[in-house]
Amino acid sequence: MGALDPEVAPWARGGAAGMAGAGAGAGARGGAAAGVEARARDPPPAHRVHPRHPRPAAQPSARRMDAASGGLGSGDNAPTTEALFVALGAGVTALSHPLLYVKLLIQVGHEPMPPTIGTNVLGRKVLYLPSFFTYAKYIVQVDGKIGLFRGLSPRLMSNALSTVTRGSMKKVFPPDEIEQVSNKDDMKTSLKKVVKETSYEMMMQCVSRMLAHPLHVISMRCMVQFVGREAKYSGVLSSIGKIFKEEGLLGFFVGLIPHLLGDVVFLWGCNLLAHFINAYLVDDSFSQALAIRSYTKFVMGIAVSMLTYPFLLVGDLMAVNNCGLQAGLPPYSPVFKSWIHCWKYLSVQGQLFRGSSLLFRRVSSGSCFALE
Repeated sequence: MGALDPEVAPWARGGAAGMAGAGAGAGARGGAAAGVEARARDPPPAHRVHPRHPRPAAQPSARRMDAASGGLGSGDNAPTTEALFVALGAGVTALSHPLLYVKLLIQVGHEPMPPTIGTNVLGRKVLYLPSFFTYAKYIVQVDGKIGLFRGLSPRLMSNALSTVTRGSMKKVFPPDEIEQVSNKDDMKTSLKKVVKETSYEMMMQCVSRMLAHPLHVISMRCMVQFVGREAKYSGVLSSIGKIFKEEGLLGFFVGLIPHLLGDVVFLWGCNLLAHFINAYLVDDSFSQALAIRSYTKFVMGIAVSMLTYPFLLVGDLMAVNNCGLQAGLPPYSPVFKSWIHCWKYLSVQGQLFRGSSLLFRRVSSGSCFALE
């Protein structure tokens, strides 16, 4: 759905700690940890040594312990914690799948139900397309309740692979040199830390996106088969064989570039905007400054995700375009030569945000529907 797992918005994935002020106590905690280690290295005076109470050995800092375990807890519990994250992500993915399913069908332009006449805030009559709930009810009527979960299996595998990849990368490339932004930092230092953190998160996001994208393509194609009632893509293994036979290796990565661009723009836009807002607009003298800073990145994530939605739309349309399914062929969609061609076509049609709203869907001026 969003730009953070292949569908989940990136600000919810965790890892891009680029928000200025988010680690307000990081400097103090780091200094305390460093002081403990320094005192542990210096031998205590002779009169303080007690034979029954030997001095404990120096413990590693919290940052080093977290880096050594890939940011998933202590070394012993890392596999358990990672499995917990995968299970939790699978639950969220399953619950949100009907929402993504309806959204994708709207993105490809499948409108099986006529619009209804309603009024806007000015009292004028307008045409409204069916909302998510009406659309979901229609799918249940056609395919039953289980039909709302078409394409769920490859999506679960895609998200699990993405989560495991990010955890493994944290172990191979631990963020041991990345320091959290502190209120004590000057503007130049804090911006430098934000850039470093965002670069690290961008690397992890791009790698996990590339590895999980083939399963994302399979999931998209399984879902849009609802349009033409096809059964070309039924299982993950058989789908892999069909794509490789018909499109070659590149067939697994159609639509990858706009998704990557959307992720990169989202991460940098969200982190930098949050940083500058916290640094220049939130005054330290304000009593709720810390609370405001803690929510800035979340709010910026929502705003930036709206601006990067066209990348998500174009990437999903390219994943199903010209693959032998009715949803990716005329009259639903032209055969696009590239994702740039798709972007230009949607821009001319005024459809770059098609599917971004699932509740109040007004008929656009260029639609075939018209008021009687």
